[in-house]
Amino acid sequence: MAVEPLSQKDVEERLQELPGWSVDGDRITRSYSFDGHFQAAAMVIHVAQIQEELGHHSDLTLGYNTLTLAVNTHSVGGKVTGLDVELARRVEAVAAGHGAR
Repeated sequence: MAVEPLSQKDVEERLQELPGWSVDGDRITRSYSFDGHFQAAAMVIHVAQIQEELGHHSDLTLGYNTLTLAVNTHSVGGKVTGLDVELARRVEAVAAGHGAR
C-alpha cells in the first residue's frame, strides 16, 4: 500500500482525536512530562518498540522528566501521512501507563 501525504485539513481533523498532539511545520509533535527521569526513559523504550513494529520512526528528545516526539514521513517528502497518525495513536495508548501527562 502506497503512503500518501494528508492534507492540512485531514491532519488537523485526525489530531482532534489526539489531545496534546499538534502540527509543527511539516511534522506532528507531542511533549509528555513525567514525575522523573526513569519514567521518561522507560517510555522511550516502549516507543522504540512501537516504532519497530510499524517500521516507522519519529525523532525522540529525552529530557530529565520530559519526552518529545516529532514525526513525518520522509518517503513522501517529509509530509504527514496516516502512518504518522497511527504512530501517534499507538504512543498515546501506552503513555498513561508510564505516568505521562
